[in-house]
Amino acid sequence: MPELLIELFSEEIPARMQGRAREDLKKLVTDGLVAAGLTYESAGAFSTPRRLTLTIHGLTAESRAVREERKGPRTDAPAAALDGFLRATGLTLDQLEKRADKKAEVYFAVLEKPGRKAAEIVAEVLETAIRTFPWPKSMRWGSGNLRWVRPLHSILCLLSDEGGAEVVPLNVDGIVAGNTTGGHRFMSPARFPVTGFDDYTAKLRRAFVMLDSAEREAHIWNDAQNQAFARGLEVVPDAGLLTEVAGLVEWPVVLMGAIGEAFLHLPPEVLQTSMREHQKFFSVKNPKTGRIEGFVTVANRETADHGATILQGNLKVLSARLSDAKFFWENDLREAKAGMTGWVEGLKSVTFHNKLGSQADRIARIAALAREIAPLVGADADQAEQAARIAKLDLRSAMVGEFPELQGTMGRYYALEAGQPEAVANAARDHYSPLGPSDAVPTEPVSVAVALADKIDTLTGFWAIDEKPTGSKDPFALRRAALGVIRLVLGNGVRVGLEQQFRDGLAESEWCRLNSNQASFLLAVKHARATFSEDFINKYDGQIERFRGTPEAFAKFFDDAMDNGLMGVYRQERVPELVSDLLTFFHDRLKVFLRDQGIRHDVIDACLAMPGNDDLTLLVKRAEALQAFLKTEDGTNLLQGFKRANNILTQAEQKDGVEYSFGADPKFAETDEERALFAALDAGEAAIKPAMAAEDFAAAMAAMAKLRAPIDAFFTAVQVNSDNAIVRRNRLNLLHRIRALVAQVADLTKVEG
Repeated sequence: MPELLIELFSEEIPARMQGRAREDLKKLVTDGLVAAGLTYESAGAFSTPRRLTLTIHGLTAESRAVREERKGPRTDAPAAALDGFLRATGLTLDQLEKRADKKAEVYFAVLEKPGRKAAEIVAEVLETAIRTFPWPKSMRWGSGNLRWVRPLHSILCLLSDEGGAEVVPLNVDGIVAGNTTGGHRFMSPARFPVTGFDDYTAKLRRAFVMLDSAEREAHIWNDAQNQAFARGLEVVPDAGLLTEVAGLVEWPVVLMGAIGEAFLHLPPEVLQTSMREHQKFFSVKNPKTGRIEGFVTVANRETADHGATILQGNLKVLSARLSDAKFFWENDLREAKAGMTGWVEGLKSVTFHNKLGSQADRIARIAALAREIAPLVGADADQAEQAARIAKLDLRSAMVGEFPELQGTMGRYYALEAGQPEAVANAARDHYSPLGPSDAVPTEPVSVAVALADKIDTLTGFWAIDEKPTGSKDPFALRRAALGVIRLVLGNGVRVGLEQQFRDGLAESEWCRLNSNQASFLLAVKHARATFSEDFINKYDGQIERFRGTPEAFAKFFDDAMDNGLMGVYRQERVPELVSDLLTFFHDRLKVFLRDQGIRHDVIDACLAMPGNDDLTLLVKRAEALQAFLKTEDGTNLLQGFKRANNILTQAEQKDGVEYSFGADPKFAETDEERALFAALDAGEAAIKPAMAAEDFAAAMAAMAKLRAPIDAFFTAVQVNSDNAIVRRNRLNLLHRIRALVAQVADLTKVEG
């Protein structure tokens, strides 16, 4: 069976686009071939900076012939209907067949499509793939209309089998497919012919091109580790950088250099970030001291001096970059040792959001929240407040201005230089975390308090100004903030009522928003004018703007606004609705999070319906116990018994218009099974109530499991809707006891099955 080899040879493809481009080329071509009637055994896609390659093995030589029958109109149908059918099939009237169909005679069209050669299909599919390729960014060049990520130079397209190789006839905007490719840009630029994939890869290697990106990555990493080991050093792992660098070179040559003595005192994160972002260098550390002492760079060619000239040029650029970093670091240290007062003042002029005030306003809100949260997580309230006040000051530092990704990390260094306790400094570093699903969750109490306060302030602030996520849009990363709160709470077993924290956060948000400056206060007055008394509106209507810039008049106006309910009625009316909406948003995020942990959505719903659902730790503990219980035979059968009891009871209550919730008495029991169920419910209540009070859900579920057999026996032996009205009422009240007892643990009506 034929083998297909495709290579699209161009100028350098950005490294970040190569992985997706490989998969796109494979999907576009293979899907197109299959849709056209060809099959294949396997396919592989490869990339280097200058080429995308696809090889397909076991491709069929031609598509199968297809015979299709289409039913048309009746033979006595109007001419318009027949004309439309002929146009759709592309046939003439004499090519149609007449067949009996039920009570009428109808036309049938028999369409036969002969098989097509693979080369013809490949040409069509590849041209379509090239013209519709989904590059994130593409360009045109010269006078043609073809778009590609960078100018496309050549197309290699070969079908080969035992009889030899055939060039697929293809011409895309003047680029004619052939059987040649080029080697390394500098070391072997000449073009050469190939006959198939094995020949292609072998000749590329002789022309200094490693085709497989995974092979290039492995070569770079192994060579870097070996060179570092020979000097008693270690390469700092960086998977993202490794993939990027492998996408920058076709023939990787690993070189190692040493960092100048003048820069070794810089924090390792500064050295790593500067080298990674500016020059794509790997960092090399001394395992004994933890200092970054060297770097690894990857050249794209071999040289006569074994890379000495390349290293010398890189060191020159690196020294200039690190000199800037050294300057930033030393200036920032002076500010930190002076107490960071300049940064405190600077944040007052940095707007966080035009409706939520400045960064200084936000810090004040976070500090207040952190102080409230601290006792709940076992943190010192004073330290939590202090940590919140300094955590974001590094945003004004020169280092973070140059490398924004170091915010928090540098905050820790500056806090220590300012004489802050280590717990406070660590909170400055950790309060942004967790940023994503793979990011570590802070565990130190002060860090947890500030991290929670930071995220809750973000959520309540944007909820207060109605900037909520919609669909796929979440410009302020509020879903990530909510997931961060969930992971902080569950990861540390924090027992905190989110409703109260949301109320506190909303109160802080409103207060700071209204008091940050006169302009924002006046805007808030306009927004809330409907909450004011008629006398206040008559007094100030149409005159609000005149208070701008007049402190004395504004002060009186402010007092009048307070007296007339701005901070009372307005805020009190909004907060319950916002808290409820925000808690629902959290529950939705929690469902997604727990689903990934293997907890069923209906189990989560059954627990969300219970009181205390704003205590996420309690909620998850309950859900885990319920899911484990429902996996047992007792759990499954008890669920069915409960649903049967609930259905009978619900139908009877709807029919009778009363609630059967009181008065079940064992003296009216007529069977042993009834009396046994009364006894089991008494024992269950005695066991479940203290277990729930102690939040021992496993014990509560175990007590519920003991109800399974008595409930099964009851339904087997007893007819609930007895002809005796007293007995019927007693039995319905007994079913209510089942429902009420189980409802103490979870709302099983939400559970499927």
